[in-house]
Amino acid sequence: MDIRILRYFLAVAREENMTKAAEQLHVTQPTLSKALRSLEEELGKKLFTRHSFSIRLTEEGHLLRNRAEDLVSMADKITQEFVTLDDITGGDIYFGLAESFQIRYLAREIRDFRRQYPDLRYHITSGDTEQVTEKLDKGLMDFAVLVGKPDESRYEYVQFPEPDKWGLVFRDEDLLAEKEVITVDDLIGLPLFCSEQSWKNDLPTWCGERIWELHLEGSFRLSYNASLFAKEGLGYLLTLDHLVDTSAVSGLVFRPLTPPLTTELYLIWKKYQAFSPIAQRFLKHVKASFESIKGQ
Repeated sequence: MDIRILRYFLAVAREENMTKAAEQLHVTQPTLSKALRSLEEELGKKLFTRHSFSIRLTEEGHLLRNRAEDLVSMADKITQEFVTLDDITGGDIYFGLAESFQIRYLAREIRDFRRQYPDLRYHITSGDTEQVTEKLDKGLMDFAVLVGKPDESRYEYVQFPEPDKWGLVFRDEDLLAEKEVITVDDLIGLPLFCSEQSWKNDLPTWCGERIWELHLEGSFRLSYNASLFAKEGLGYLLTLDHLVDTSAVSGLVFRPLTPPLTTELYLIWKKYQAFSPIAQRFLKHVKASFESIKGQ
């Protein structure tokens, strides 16, 4: 399957218009139409439904779009790695990041590393554990950052210097704001917001079987979105500290859980992964820096 043809396919899928896609790709419309017909014949499936002024993906077309995006991204990554093999001042590194205040440590290391390698180009994708590890497993990422210890049979890792602290975010006018810490008993009967992953994995380590006494009102992958619901009084957000604005003017407060619940953060990579030179240097830099910080 020709990567060039997949780029044509993705352009048409994005623009939903043959003429606009042809202009963007700097090819003629007949050339583009011929390429797409050839792709449909190769796969034996109809990929588009053509209308008078637009073109839409079929169910098979949506499936191919997901696969094609990964294939084209991988092709671009491989090409860039070979282009920069002899570049001692830079190159590309790809990260998939979980949501955490401790990402600040990674940002600092990228900043410091870039002073040594000014042509460094870094690419960031954010998501939960499932999203970032999927891209890492496919080879689309060099590194991922996970909240919670990774599967040691599949990944190697370095632990971040500090853990994240769990707590409850809610309106500052709530009676709970008078408390300094939040217990399981405080949560009984409240409409709670939390990520589905954390509700299944993190919260049970804190409250055990009492998780069944708690009510999950809604699950959110992004704490910021959940905080907007909490601000409207729709519920109470279980999340990590520093992920949402709880300043004096925000209308929200953060109260830590008791007994304390913390979660470690890890920079991970696939076992036996073949790194580009710049990624190898970055990993060495991070390991040394994190060890230095922990030793302070």
